[in-house]
Amino acid sequence: MTRTTAMKTAASLAAGLLLVSASPAVAQAKEALGPFGYGGVKLGMSAKTARATGKIVLKTNDGGCSGWDLKAHPTGENAVGMFISKKRGVAVIFAARGVKTPQGIGLGSTTKQLKRAYPRLRTSASGYPYVSVEGNPKAYYSFLVSRGRVYEMALGLNTQDCVN
Repeated sequence: MTRTTAMKTAASLAAGLLLVSASPAVAQAKEALGPFGYGGVKLGMSAKTARATGKIVLKTNDGGCSGWDLKAHPTGENAVGMFISKKRGVAVIFAARGVKTPQGIGLGSTTKQLKRAYPRLRTSASGYPYVSVEGNPKAYYSFLVSRGRVYEMALGLNTQDCVN
């Protein structure tokens, strides 16, 4: 399963479920993924406003949502770093390598670390862990885990309409 396909599935499932708050533990870090965005781009920001930041580049434009990359974190040929919805604005932002949530979770974090950082972590019907974003009740984090480690994660609007 490709990153784009897997994250579309995880983000969609997480977006449609009742989400709960995470723990208040906060790691000391540079800019974090969340609670409202990453890399100068905020959830809900229109494509026009996000483009005006000068920090993103268009990769795909397939109907209601377009795929973009942060210039500082290009994703390669068959993936995108975020989706922007015509209706909702920036809808989903995927974590780049080295980026962490305010609770210190990033790519490579263990399942044990994930559960410790997010004691209210839930599992979707498809088996993907997700949790609401502390400090932003309009957003969620979703995680893909394999062999006990996070290999993909995203910050998304609960009402996003880009991934299924």
